[in-house]
Amino acid sequence: MTTSEDASVNETNPGDESELARAGDLAVHGVTELSEEVIEGRRQALVDIIEMLRPAVQMDGGDLELVEADYVNGIVEVELQGACGSCAVSSSTLTGGVERILKERLDWVTEVVGGVDDEIDQLESAALGRGAYVPKYY
Repeated sequence: MTTSEDASVNETNPGDESELARAGDLAVHGVTELSEEVIEGRRQALVDIIEMLRPAVQMDGGDLELVEADYVNGIVEVELQGACGSCAVSSSTLTGGVERILKERLDWVTEVVGGVDDEIDQLESAALGRGAYVPKYY
């Protein structure tokens, strides 16, 4: 679907550029719709990175789940699970690890929100911990 804003962006940025690059330009110009192809590309790239990160979190007894993503506005919601529920450094994992890597590798990601699964029993969560796991409670 081509809009007048699509045309004006393409006129100011002539040449052979990818649809993903054009989508980034369109977002700057206030366009709030992306093609299904761009959204699918963003979704697959996000899933691939989440799947790359999961084994590192799993090594310490936790897990990482993609809860939701807004592929137009760049907001990604994740949840840390398992031993992360009773780990003292789970917030550092979220901001210093997951958020940092997603923003570095996916230029469309503007914000990563999320938290820790608090429905798991704290003792059960602590029993899952291993590796670099640091318990919140002693």
